[in-house]
This record gives sequence, structure tokens and C-alpha cells, in this order.
Amino acid sequence: MLSNIIKIFLPTSFAFLLGILITPIATHFFYKYKLWKKKTKSETSKSDEFKLNNKKREENELSVPCVGGIIVWVSVLFSIFLFSCLAIIFSDSFFNKLNFLSRSQTFIPLAIFILGATFGLIEDGLEIMGKVHITRNAFWYTKLKICIVSLLGFIAGYWFYFKLGMTSIHIPFNGPLELGIFFILFVIIIMLATFSGGVIDGFDGLSGGVLAAIFSAYSVIAFANNQIDLAAFSGVIVGGILAFLWFNIPPARFYMGETGIMALTTTLATMAFLTDTVLLLPIIAFPLAITSLSTIIQMLSKKFRNGKKVFLIAPIHHHFEALGWPFYKVVMRFWIISIIFAIIGIIFAIISR
Repeated sequence: MLSNIIKIFLPTSFAFLLGILITPIATHFFYKYKLWKKKTKSETSKSDEFKLNNKKREENELSVPCVGGIIVWVSVLFSIFLFSCLAIIFSDSFFNKLNFLSRSQTFIPLAIFILGATFGLIEDGLEIMGKVHITRNAFWYTKLKICIVSLLGFIAGYWFYFKLGMTSIHIPFNGPLELGIFFILFVIIIMLATFSGGVIDGFDGLSGGVLAAIFSAYSVIAFANNQIDLAAFSGVIVGGILAFLWFNIPPARFYMGETGIMALTTTLATMAFLTDTVLLLPIIAFPLAITSLSTIIQMLSKKFRNGKKVFLIAPIHHHFEALGWPFYKVVMRFWIISIIFAIIGIIFAIISR
């Protein structure tokens, strides 16, 4: 038990400290090469205060780097690499027990993490170079992102089905539901749904605090399932996110960007399947779910109710800002909600077996 706890907390702490140490170097690089968006997406609202705040935020986007997710995945990947190398070099020592890279638990989430970070970095690079304008090219831009995330979902689903023999999902308080080959399609759908919650990356500190709580919950769930390698992997991600969050609180030194959001949300969906808690994901990741749902509701309302809106502006965190809430109040309350629902999700995951 003690060795398992150390196996989780030691790499987690290392990833955090590493992220803190590399950030000054990375920040110098970000600002030296002006790695921020060259164009922004305009928003409208009935609230004059919101328009003023949003104008300031858009101006800020043109001077703050949008590739802060690099801090997260560099911390995670280097931590995994280091502990794996130490286990190989000192195979008969304590370091061998700290290696959490395994075929059954961490290969596929690590692969999805790397692919998501890579695709996201390419997208960020296009925006930095001014090659992509979100509003002008919204249709093809959205279709391309859907195709990329669907591809990641297919890769994960293929691995689950053909390599790990996963064909069913667990229904809480009931039992397994057999899906057969349709399991792969279900993975793709969940991957897309989880990624859609990535629009939560809208305020300084918001995405970092929310995602840290969610991945912490999955570390606990994996530990309870005796998936120690997966728990350690999730813990390392938490360490990287917290290092990012240290510098992302107002005023943000950088934003997460797609290279962070795509890596983290797609990995989150993968971990939900590995822990067999995919139907509990909307609870564990409630802020992501409600953020995505608010956007969908707004789109449907405008389409079928002659342009009428349910929210002043979507996603929902911008709605609260449009009501007059200071953005830091929205962020901190989202943090609280994230922690509470993460705890509820852990409880359900444990007692619903």
C-alpha cells in the first residue's frame, strides 16, 4: 500500500516541480517568438460591461501566448521518460517499482495524450501564423477538428477492442452492457463529447483548476480499482496542470491553447473507459459537461426559436460574466463545483460496482 502511494505521489510532485522550473525558460521562448493569436473571435452580448471586459480579453489574447499546454505535456512526458529510464537502468532497485508505463493501463492514454498534444500544437501554430480565422472559416475549421478527434477516438477504440478485449461498458448499480463492435463507435462519440467541453478554456485559471480536480478524481478512482499505473499517470497529469495553473492565474502569463485542451480532454475520455466509469464521466467532469451542454442548448434555441437565446452568451461561464459577475468569481465557483462533483463521482464510482 505504502509503495503504491509513493508510486503515485512522487511522480506527481516531480511533474509539478519540473513544470515550475521549465516555465521561465518556456515563457521567454513564448514571448520572444510572439506565440499568440494574430486574430480573435468577436463575441456580442446585451451587457455593456461584458462587451468592455470581452474587448479587454480579446486585446489580451493578442499579446499573451496561447501554447501554455506545452508546460503540461513536457512535464508529463519527461516525468514518464525519466522514471521509465531509471527503472531500466536500476532494474533491481526501488526505481523499478516507480515505473508506471504499462501496456494494459498507460500505453493508450499516453499515445492519445501525445497525439492530441501534437494535433493541438499544429492548430495553435496555424492560428499564431494567422492562417486560421475562427469566425471566417468556422465551417471547415470545425469539421477538421471533429475529424481529428474522431480519429483519436477510433485509435483508442481499436486498441480497447482488439488489444485489450473491451466490448462492454459498466452501468452503475447494474452491470455490464455489451456493445460488441459498436464499442469502437461509442468511444468515438464519447471522445467528441468530452472534447467539446474544452471551450471551458475561456478565463484565466478556469481550465487549469477544473481539469486538475477531474484528473485528481480519476487518480483516486484508478487507485481504488487497483490500477496503480493509471493512477500514477493521472497524478503526473495533475502535477503538470498545477504547474501550468501556477502561472495561469490572473494575470495569465499564457493560455493553455489547443495543444493542452486537445491532449487533456481526449486523454480524459480514454481514462474513463479504462476505469470503466464512462457513464459517470458527466458527473466527474460536470463543469465540462455543463459547458458543452450550454453551447448545444444555445445553438438549438437560436435555430428552432427564431434566433432566441437561452443564455446571454454561451458557453455558460460567459453567461455569468454577462450577468455582471467578475470573471474571478466565476472561476473560483467553477473550481468549487469541480471539486464537489469530482468527490461525488468518486463515491459513485466506488459504490456502484
